[in-house]
Amino acid sequence: MIRQRLPIGIQDFDRLRSTDSYYVDKTPLIRDLIAQGDYWFLSRPRRFGKSLLLDTIGALFEGRKDLFQGLDIDNHWDWSVSHPVVRLSFDGMYNEPDDIARNLRTQLDVIARNAGLPETTCQTAPERLLDLLDRLHHRTGQRVVVLVDEYDKPILDVLKDPDRARANREYLRGFYGIIKGSAAHVRFVFVTGISMFSKVSLFSGLNNLKDISLDPRFATLCGYTDADIDTVFAPELDGLDRNEIRTWYNGYSWRGEERLYNPFDVLLLFDERAFKPHWFRTGSPRFLFETLMEKAVHPRELEGCWRDEALVSKFEIDAIDVEALLFQTGYLTIVDEHNDGFDTRYKLDYPNQEVRISLNRGLLQYLGKTVKNETQRSRDLCTLLEANDFGGFAETLQAYLASIPYQWHTTGDLARYEAWYAGLLHMAFRAIGVEVRSEESSSRGRSDMVVLTGGQVFLFEFKMVETADMTEAALDAALAQIRNRGYAEKYRDRTEPIHWIAIACGRDTRNLLDIRVEPAVLP
Repeated sequence: MIRQRLPIGIQDFDRLRSTDSYYVDKTPLIRDLIAQGDYWFLSRPRRFGKSLLLDTIGALFEGRKDLFQGLDIDNHWDWSVSHPVVRLSFDGMYNEPDDIARNLRTQLDVIARNAGLPETTCQTAPERLLDLLDRLHHRTGQRVVVLVDEYDKPILDVLKDPDRARANREYLRGFYGIIKGSAAHVRFVFVTGISMFSKVSLFSGLNNLKDISLDPRFATLCGYTDADIDTVFAPELDGLDRNEIRTWYNGYSWRGEERLYNPFDVLLLFDERAFKPHWFRTGSPRFLFETLMEKAVHPRELEGCWRDEALVSKFEIDAIDVEALLFQTGYLTIVDEHNDGFDTRYKLDYPNQEVRISLNRGLLQYLGKTVKNETQRSRDLCTLLEANDFGGFAETLQAYLASIPYQWHTTGDLARYEAWYAGLLHMAFRAIGVEVRSEESSSRGRSDMVVLTGGQVFLFEFKMVETADMTEAALDAALAQIRNRGYAEKYRDRTEPIHWIAIACGRDTRNLLDIRVEPAVLP
């Protein structure tokens, strides 16, 4: 098999096709998209191939037949007709009041100049767009294709400054409204970004956009499938464990039948021949961590959570929902759905091992724990459990819990406080890839945490107490809860040892008070 060039970082369709690079043919889906409508919106996480998709669509409408030889659409397109294309990208910085307007004026001037149009006398960016669409239509006799990439970046960049975010949103609302107002000059519109701002808040001026972000028909418009890996990239698979590729990077879903890989991960894996968090390292999820802390949400609450369709597809400056934010930015994905005839609910979880491990390590680091030290401490906790050295486990856990964030001591809510302690231990195991099942349901309740490691099962129950003299009673209650609610029953048929572990933490001491371990006794 002949190896081709890996198109790492290539967003230019012309460059990709002219350099003999690998290309996963998305033109069948593009053809369906164009046949079924004219105004489209797609949300996908960063580095998922949105920019390349837009450039491919642009080249298609420009009639660049040479770039599509051998692709599905080659014999299914009228190459005798070409359209002018206005391609806008918000890949820049938008911290100052005039940044958006200045950036747009420059982009529109460049497009007009490259089209051979005389310099405009219009002053504002909306006026220049209106003028440009009109003149391109009349100059060529063909209506204009408008492609907008990273439409939401001017808002996302300044979410920590709500006033600036709202100002940028209002400017963009008026600018996008020009596109709808120029419908007579427009042939096709495609807008892409990360978030799903509602039409009311941002697209009221362009409310004819059809959102296909969760449309199963177009779920694979961006990203690679298992079939793509096994066919297009077959020359790259030699020497790599195929199952490990799937475990590390596969798993994204937008309600399609197939789960997807982030292209950036796959290309970097084939280039470096090493399993690493390639995609995660390119982001700056600090804002996510700040939001998690501000809203008192820890990672274990995110795993397997169910959310309404409206909530998942909603993003508002003044009401940021943590799960929606993590879903739209690619840290959670849809793993199941349920429709009761009236409403659809989605079950969200981590897409793959890369995100599961990296997000937990990242949050530990944000909390002031160095990755190297805490990763080693996580491994120590795991090793001590596997060796049934529960005294050593308690001592190591006590040191690990010592840096709990101050705000969790001031909530006045013991239940939330208890959940955060369980959450820290959860993160410790997740950060090294250990199988953890939090709040696993039985017929009579939900266990705090189940850890499966070293051929053994460990069922944890956490109890928070106001004072140390309540420790023994708390441990008794925790073990009784594990026993009476049958948390271990689903593991009855397994041959490995099962342990019940009760953990008592004190509000005054702000740490572990004691643990008690018993072998599981099943009736």
